[in-house]
Amino acid sequence: MSNELKKPVVGFTCGDLNGIGLELIIKALGDARLLDICIPVVFASNKSINFYRKSLPDINLSYQPVKDFSRLNNKQINLFSCWEEEVQINPGQLNETGGKYALSSLQQATAALKDGSIDAIVTAPIHKKNIQSEDFRYSGHTPYFKDVFGAQDVVMLMTAENIRVGLLTEHVPVKEITGFVTKENILSKLRILNSSLQKDFGISKPKIAVLGLNPHAGDEGLIGTEEETIIKPAIKEAKNQNIMAFGPYSADAFFARGSYEKFDAVLAMYHDQGLIPFKSLAIGEGVNYTAGLPAIRTSPDHGTAFDIAGKGKADQSSFLEAIFVAVDIIRKRSEYAENNKNPLRKMSAVLVANAQDEVIKESDE
Repeated sequence: MSNELKKPVVGFTCGDLNGIGLELIIKALGDARLLDICIPVVFASNKSINFYRKSLPDINLSYQPVKDFSRLNNKQINLFSCWEEEVQINPGQLNETGGKYALSSLQQATAALKDGSIDAIVTAPIHKKNIQSEDFRYSGHTPYFKDVFGAQDVVMLMTAENIRVGLLTEHVPVKEITGFVTKENILSKLRILNSSLQKDFGISKPKIAVLGLNPHAGDEGLIGTEEETIIKPAIKEAKNQNIMAFGPYSADAFFARGSYEKFDAVLAMYHDQGLIPFKSLAIGEGVNYTAGLPAIRTSPDHGTAFDIAGKGKADQSSFLEAIFVAVDIIRKRSEYAENNKNPLRKMSAVLVANAQDEVIKESDE
């Protein structure tokens, strides 16, 4: 928002009604201190909130129902009612109801994000198969938001205090991964990562590591040729476009030796190659951020957890971190826009980055 004193409006989708989404929202927003940094808007229903609130008696959660975004209460949680009908909630059960109302919440929150009624969105977990319908034929939130906002490409970026990992491919069967490993796709992801690190994370000269596809990054063609014929040429072209990309690195040694600490982000070739080390090494709780959108969307780095749904056991740490990241990116984007309006401020930031820049070896030591 243009007025720096005005708190950003953050929307929350409920996720699968039978999962842990609403419990996470209640636990996270039950901390009144969050009202100091944002204006929360929950997209659900009064009865669904009350259903889960009964199982969390120690949390004092008060909210105001709203139907008009111009009348949001900036000192209280706002509940935007997405449906009025009675809905049967069965925690831990995979059924049509859970997916139907997860989609209703998501669609109405997304509409508010698109028209500027809210400044960012934090999505609670959905069940990717259960939410499938005529209106949702996506493998997850990331391709959904890409389509809704008409983005040419996006990056699923996992971020934590000490590590950021972006994915070349997301929810793709392993046997189909190589079909997506192209010079064009790698360059597209690197451009988005580079831009996002600058605009969303305030890093003037981002350094990005690129992992190889094959064991030992192909061993110079002995265990696969993609590194030599595709990945290295993509990295070379990225450098020609003033993107500080390095690699390709052998994934196992790269993470085991702590090489990721030298970089601002890592581009992994596929889901498990990036997410297994991320979830193992991340300090604090990880957050899933969709880089490349004109809007801001974050989520916790876990799923619906049906096995503990409705039992009051869900840990809200990652969900809270998703809120903090969303609010911080709103601020960083505002600062970036302001710096680009003032060339002297931008030049000063670049000079500072140059002074602090360290030499990075391009080989995997």
